[in-house]
Amino acid sequence: MRIYLDVSCLNRPFDDQRQTRIRLESEAVTLILDRIDAGAWGLLSSEIVRMEVAAMTDRERRRRVQSLFADPDDTIKLTEEVSRRAAELMKKGFKAADALHVASAEHLSADILLTCDDRLIRLGRRNRKELGVAILDPVAWLKEVSDASNLE
Repeated sequence: MRIYLDVSCLNRPFDDQRQTRIRLESEAVTLILDRIDAGAWGLLSSEIVRMEVAAMTDRERRRRVQSLFADPDDTIKLTEEVSRRAAELMKKGFKAADALHVASAEHLSADILLTCDDRLIRLGRRNRKELGVAILDPVAWLKEVSDASNLE
């Protein structure tokens, strides 16, 4: 399983855990990262992830988020091909950074792009037939995968 986590997922374990939704998403992201660390799944990343994280103003949070994706199995640079695809996606309503995440995940042949961004999930669902990658939230995806394979 090749998984692309956007920055909202990488940030989730460090968000305020008092809201149930955030706590559930955080736990799901942590479980996914544990499976990646165990070698069961592969982590994919892109230059846009690194750029977004590098732009974080909180140094400690930036350091903690960077530690989560220090050694992805595959990282893509923002090539002309990825940029062209992102421009196509922007015409469908994707924000620039989100379009780059989707284009990068497609180019890396990710099995799934996980995000905690409701808008991105809705756009992914609306455009699913035209996308080369499914877009889901980590809780829904982990439940789907767990139900399919009886993961603990």
